[in-house]
Amino acid sequence: MDSTLAPKPTINVAAICGSTRKASFHHGLIRAAIELATQAIDGMSIVNVDISLLPMLNTDLEVDDKFPPEVEAFRQKILQSECFLFASPEYNYTVTAPLKNAIDWASRPPNVFADKAAAIVSAGGGFGGGLAQYSLRQNGVFLDLHFINKPEFFLKAFEGPPKFDDEGNLIDTVAKESLKSVLLALKAFTLRLRAK
Repeated sequence: MDSTLAPKPTINVAAICGSTRKASFHHGLIRAAIELATQAIDGMSIVNVDISLLPMLNTDLEVDDKFPPEVEAFRQKILQSECFLFASPEYNYTVTAPLKNAIDWASRPPNVFADKAAAIVSAGGGFGGGLAQYSLRQNGVFLDLHFINKPEFFLKAFEGPPKFDDEGNLIDTVAKESLKSVLLALKAFTLRLRAK
């Protein structure tokens, strides 16, 4: 069989949103990323991983070395993914409580994030979520997550022209191109790690 005709392997991306609000800008960023991966990027599949049902971290819930069912299902989705797209709002200069909780559950031994690629996108006022991204990168050091450094994606969501519609869908064409660049960089970095 001609190797040029062989299907290219798909990179499985777990998209994790730090907001539990359905109409949040960050869910809109993930929906836009899924659409871009489907329509404009070959060999990339993005699945939205819901963290809203995870209980707050409490090791008393780990019984006989087993996690609660919601946690185990979440950890399996992380384990089966080759890389990650975090959509992280900023609260009080850091990531949201639901996102930190999900990260902490995933890091319980064995750490299912270890040695995988990741990217972060955020939208907000001021710096566009930059401080949350910095905080998340600090978490990544301990988790042995490998974040792409460039391009960065900080969307100033409240500056004109409108970036999102009333349902939280990304409508800004420049932002979509920037998001596509992030996904392409994540794909390239993931392939580099795969080759090692």
